[in-house]
Amino acid sequence: MLLTLTLVTVALVVVALAGYLIAIAWALLQAKRSVAAIADGLEAVAGHTQPLPDKLATINGALGALLDGFRAADGHLGRAATVFRL
Repeated sequence: MLLTLTLVTVALVVVALAGYLIAIAWALLQAKRSVAAIADGLEAVAGHTQPLPDKLATINGALGALLDGFRAADGHLGRAATVFRL
């Protein structure tokens, strides 16, 4: 009787452990799929942002010219404010 009870208990423990291991394996497979999808997305982002430094250099040059224009306008407005005592 004790031997049968022990074997049944051992069988239940083995079945429970097997169930947990199967659940862990399933979760790891899903995580692998998610990580692969994230890696693909990051590669796509890297491809889309690759030409960005060239465009940023162009934008930076244009903004430098715009800054010079704003500084000139600020100087003119400052002189006009002095004339009108503002």
